[in-house]
Amino acid sequence: MLMNRFETAVVNSPPRRALQRFYETPTLLRLGGMLAPGARVLEVGCGPGYGTELILTRFGADRVDAIDLDPAMVDRARRRLARFGDRVRLAAGDVTDLQAGLDAADAGYDAVFDFAIIHHVEDWRDALAEIARVLRPGGRFYFDQVTALALATRSYRWLTDHPTHDRFTGEGFVAELERQGLQVGTRWATRIRGHYLLGVADRPLTNGDAR
Repeated sequence: MLMNRFETAVVNSPPRRALQRFYETPTLLRLGGMLAPGARVLEVGCGPGYGTELILTRFGADRVDAIDLDPAMVDRARRRLARFGDRVRLAAGDVTDLQAGLDAADAGYDAVFDFAIIHHVEDWRDALAEIARVLRPGGRFYFDQVTALALATRSYRWLTDHPTHDRFTGEGFVAELERQGLQVGTRWATRIRGHYLLGVADRPLTNGDAR
């Protein structure tokens, strides 16, 4: 689901960039740590590319593939990220079908990042299934989300547009990740009375992978 004009303006604003840089990034680094050298990363819902830039400069990704449903956002991201050259690949597409948008192979990424986009997806369970599909064994999913509790508040109802059915709480999101075979454990936290969720999940190694 595309963001409306108000939320698009918020996403492109200096306060949103500051929150992403000075709170969300340090929290996710504390929960999940830096990426391994040479990491190939996917970002779902890249917006104007500020999160992609942080994935490269703060988390240590070698290459990032980034996708967004809104072609205008992809154009913004392309301008912002031009200095990284072929370390970044951008595409317009749907997180529920990464094969169509990015030709994303099974187990093709060392990490996946979600900076507050999955709550915009009507079929969010399908989106998590796609993320689990493309994440390699031993890979990591970093997530930052807005929950059903926040979306039910007056400000979100009046100012933003979101799917109205099958919204998730923090606990529900974590439970679905576990159902998809991604392990979260205690590496997640909610903030502001459960309105916001941050965490990290791993796709575990199998015996064959360990060898």
